[in-house]
Amino acid sequence: MAIFDFEALKDKAKDLAQTGVSKSKQLGEIAKLNLANVGEEDTIRKAYMEIGKLYYAERGMAPEPAYAALCEKITAAKVAIEENKNRVEELKAEDSSAEADVISSVEPLAEETVILPVENEIPPQE
Repeated sequence: MAIFDFEALKDKAKDLAQTGVSKSKQLGEIAKLNLANVGEEDTIRKAYMEIGKLYYAERGMAPEPAYAALCEKITAAKVAIEENKNRVEELKAEDSSAEADVISSVEPLAEETVILPVENEIPPQE
């Protein structure tokens, strides 16, 4: 018959529980710090964007050589956006004129025309 040392077992369980709590606190702090870093990286990204917008606004038409290719990409993209917007407007105008043509080609009903409802041809169920 084996004799168990319940005190040793109890101490072992207590140590495991404390280790688990300690590890949980550590993981929680790591998660908070990682989340804070994501927020800080977003702040940096936004600041970079603002710097880029400011630079393009001030120097985009005459950039320094290191920035010329990027400024040209932005300018080309802006031109493409304007062309796309103009084409959208053209398509909308074409669509509106096509609708107007269809509407004007439909003959109005004469005043004497009476539209009768269609009777139900299915015999009633008994």
